[in-house]
Amino acid sequence: MRFTFLHAADLHLGSPFRGLSLRDEALGQRLAGASREAFVELIDRALAEKVAFAIFAGDIFDGDWRDATIALFFNRQIARLAKAGIPIFLLKGNHDAESKITRSLIFPDLARQFPTSRAATFELPDLSVALHGRGFAKPAETENLARSLPSPKPGWFNIGVLHTSLDGRPGHASYAPCSLDDLRAKNYDYWALGHVHAYELVARDPFIVFPGNLQGRSIRETGAKGAVLVDVADGQVKDLRRLIVDRARFCEIALDAAAHDDMAGLLRALEARAGEEVLLAEGRPLALRIRIAGASPLHAELAADPARWRDEIEAAAQRAQEDIAIERLLLETEAPAAAKPLDREFDFAGLLDACLADPDVREAALAALAGVEAKIPAPGLDLGAELDALLREARDLAVARAEGGDGS
Repeated sequence: MRFTFLHAADLHLGSPFRGLSLRDEALGQRLAGASREAFVELIDRALAEKVAFAIFAGDIFDGDWRDATIALFFNRQIARLAKAGIPIFLLKGNHDAESKITRSLIFPDLARQFPTSRAATFELPDLSVALHGRGFAKPAETENLARSLPSPKPGWFNIGVLHTSLDGRPGHASYAPCSLDDLRAKNYDYWALGHVHAYELVARDPFIVFPGNLQGRSIRETGAKGAVLVDVADGQVKDLRRLIVDRARFCEIALDAAAHDDMAGLLRALEARAGEEVLLAEGRPLALRIRIAGASPLHAELAADPARWRDEIEAAAQRAQEDIAIERLLLETEAPAAAKPLDREFDFAGLLDACLADPDVREAALAALAGVEAKIPAPGLDLGAELDALLREARDLAVARAEGGDGS
């Protein structure tokens, strides 16, 4: 017997895109609807593939989201699967456990949700498939839920469904932790996991898979996003296919200023790299972080007129495609080690470094930033958290202008 099923997780419907709209309002608005658009595309593709059933392994919604229209939207979309006779299996993750709208949500008849107080098994007799899982009863689930799942059904294709950090993944809270040995001990044929937002084929014997989230929401979630299609034949996984459905991309470009002799060369390199990302995005709008670092003679030029070069750098990236928003520009260059002080008897740069190391100076700078933040209506913007970068930029600007006179 052959069939294909859908494994998705971490939809985070209703998730806000914080911060970006402050820099590019138009793109911020487009991204606000990206998660919904990606989910519609996912359902379209699942129907086109004629999947036998669909698994959503947690974090369907985004925390304590009170907008009932998100729940209605989700129900309308999975109802399209149910209308086509496709069973749907849902599991609560940490964000779903926080959500109030999930408590009163009535799903279509073909949608079944794993309980949270105990493990349960759902069966599809026509396919000889058994799905075993247990959802989160509370947001910060610390119990090893894998150990509570039942033994496999002999002779059937057995799937474990869990929302888990496994043995830990960078950037993800350690929820429902378990080990690969815990999963393998169950003797299931496939593990449909959720919680980790990066796609990862953890193992092949058995297949243990994080499909990643459906749509990147910040610079921490770069690259292609979507779900997976699992092809099964004769009781074994034959193929695993990524299903890319994201509607916008986040990416980061890092350039080493030391590799370039002049700013024109650096800007050409940036434009070329941005062009590569445009091709990879295949027409999707891009939110781009640019990081320029390294010990380089260009450091003095960048530090002397940062506003001008920020404009030039952003323009170079946008020459690759108009539909690029600069999520953030980080200028982290430094003077070459061989650079000489301004005056043999008066080391201006050294004096500034000593000032910045003074706790009283840092305290005064934090107080000044607090006053600035109080006057800026910008939720999510934390200038204090970027104190070191701001002080370093001010120090470099002072040195550059002292060396160059008026900075021109």
